[in-house]
Amino acid sequence: MSAVVLGRHRLYILPSRHGLVFGLALTALLLVAVNYHNGLVYLLTFTLAGLGLVSMLYTHRNLARLAVLPGPCAPVFAGEEARFGVCLANDSACARSGVWVTTPEGAGVRVTIPAHGQVCVEIPLPAKRRGLLEGPPLVVSSDYPLGLLRSWSRAIRLGQRCLVYPRPAPAQPWSARALEPGGWRTGSGGGDDFVGLVPFRPGDSPHHISWKAVARGQGMLVKRFGGGGRETVWLDWEALAAHDPETRLSLLTRMLLDAEAAGDRYGLKLPHRRIAPDRGEAHRHACLQALALFPGPAGA
Repeated sequence: MSAVVLGRHRLYILPSRHGLVFGLALTALLLVAVNYHNGLVYLLTFTLAGLGLVSMLYTHRNLARLAVLPGPCAPVFAGEEARFGVCLANDSACARSGVWVTTPEGAGVRVTIPAHGQVCVEIPLPAKRRGLLEGPPLVVSSDYPLGLLRSWSRAIRLGQRCLVYPRPAPAQPWSARALEPGGWRTGSGGGDDFVGLVPFRPGDSPHHISWKAVARGQGMLVKRFGGGGRETVWLDWEALAAHDPETRLSLLTRMLLDAEAAGDRYGLKLPHRRIAPDRGEAHRHACLQALALFPGPAGA
């Protein structure tokens, strides 16, 4: 992604609605001056016409050589609003007033860029689906100083992309700790404190089986160890009952957020991809990114 410099990127200029009315008024004044040979009306007509011509130069200069640069876009969840950062840089000694940055849908902001300065704005765009959301084409325009003319650029694409996570499933009565019956927990997480014995579940380590309990006829029991109450859970694609891929991704997103909120260590198992258990903001992003970019038709 690189900057786009207006002027090198073609600019257009045409009269605004106010400019058309202004032009009709000048024509009427000129007819009056010709019919009545009135010198004062001639003076007024040509003074206003000169003002309009000077306005044309200022309107064009207000955009010329402005640099449009891409800014960041923080990841969002599907159904939220992505906000694409856009920066306008002015390398001249004159401030640029009344500059609009808009999308084809009409959403936009009006800014003033100081001399030798830069202003950054955010352009909103609905994020309807998970995946990579392309930034909208932008049009930079201005009717400064008098509103008689409007200058604008053709559509600018900065090559921006925003990562859109899957929409989380609605909050459930279970948490990440309650996922053991589905087979997503693999055992206690990283502690050495003995917690107790629980029934054996598929996926439990054979090293944690209490053979003394087995010898006493108590069945297959597994030793659980804790470390500050933290658990290690696996968020497993194959363990979910839902068949629709988007529903599975939505459920995994909810489980991931619940596990992170509970302070648990969690790993992610997807077809052809596995992310080792961990926790923290970087791990959360890595897992959500894997879910967002999961192959499928929902990618934006």
